[in-house]
Amino acid sequence: MFGPDNETDKKIAIRREVVFVILSGLFLGTLAILNILGISRQIDLSFSIGSLRIPFVVFVGVLPYPVTFLCTDFISELYGKKRANMVVWTGLALNVWVLFILWLGGVLPPEVELVSGVPDIHHPDHTFFQVRKWTSMATLASMIAYLSAQLVDVQLFHFLKRLTGGKALWLRNNGSTLTSQLVDSIAVILITYFFTNAISIIPGETVAHGLLILVLSSYIFKVVAALADTLPFYLGTRWLSRYLQIDPIKDYHAPPEK
Repeated sequence: MFGPDNETDKKIAIRREVVFVILSGLFLGTLAILNILGISRQIDLSFSIGSLRIPFVVFVGVLPYPVTFLCTDFISELYGKKRANMVVWTGLALNVWVLFILWLGGVLPPEVELVSGVPDIHHPDHTFFQVRKWTSMATLASMIAYLSAQLVDVQLFHFLKRLTGGKALWLRNNGSTLTSQLVDSIAVILITYFFTNAISIIPGETVAHGLLILVLSSYIFKVVAALADTLPFYLGTRWLSRYLQIDPIKDYHAPPEK
C-alpha cells in the first residue's frame, strides 16, 4: 500500500505525464495536419485601405502552425529543454513517416500512368496522387524549415530564460516564437519555390514580388497569432504550474539530474 505522501506523488507524476502526452499529441497532430494540407490551397485575405490594396496571401497549411510553437513553449517552460527537443525531433521523424506512407501508397499496385506526378483527372486515383504530390513537396521543404525554426525556438527560449533569471515570461514566449517563425517563413517559401516548383507566381508579378508577398503574409499571420497567444500562455502556465506542482523558475535552476 502507498502512504499518503507516496500516493500524492504518484498522482502528480501521472498528471505530469498526461499533460505532456496531450501537449505532445496536439503538437504532432497539428504538424501532420499542416503538412498534409500544406500548399493545397492559397487563401487570399487581401484587403483595401482607401484606394490602396494590401496583398495578403497564405497557404492553408499555415493556419494551424502557430499551435506547434505554443505547445513547444509550454513543454519548454514546464518540462525543460531536453523534453522540448525530444518532441521537436519526434516531429521530424513524423515528417519522414508521412513521406514514407505517401511513397508506399504510390508504388503499390496497380501501376498508374502519371503525367507530372498525377494521373488523368478522371482517373479514380487522381485525388490521392494530387495530394501525394502537394504533400510530398510541402513536407520536403518544410522539414528543413521546421527543424531550423523549432530548434531556434527552443534554444532562444532557454537563452532568454537564463538571461532574465526565469522572469519576463512574455519575452521568452514572444521573442523565441517571433524569431523562429521568421526563420520558418523565409525558409519554407524559398525552399518550396526553388527546389520543388510547388508555388505558382501570379501572371504579371515578378518572382521576387510574389515570394515577398507570401513570406510577409505568412510571417505577419504568425506574428499576430503569437501575440494573441501571450495571454493564454501566461494563464495556461500559471494554472498548469499549480496543477502539476511545478515551479518553472525553481525547477529551472535546480541541479541537473545525474
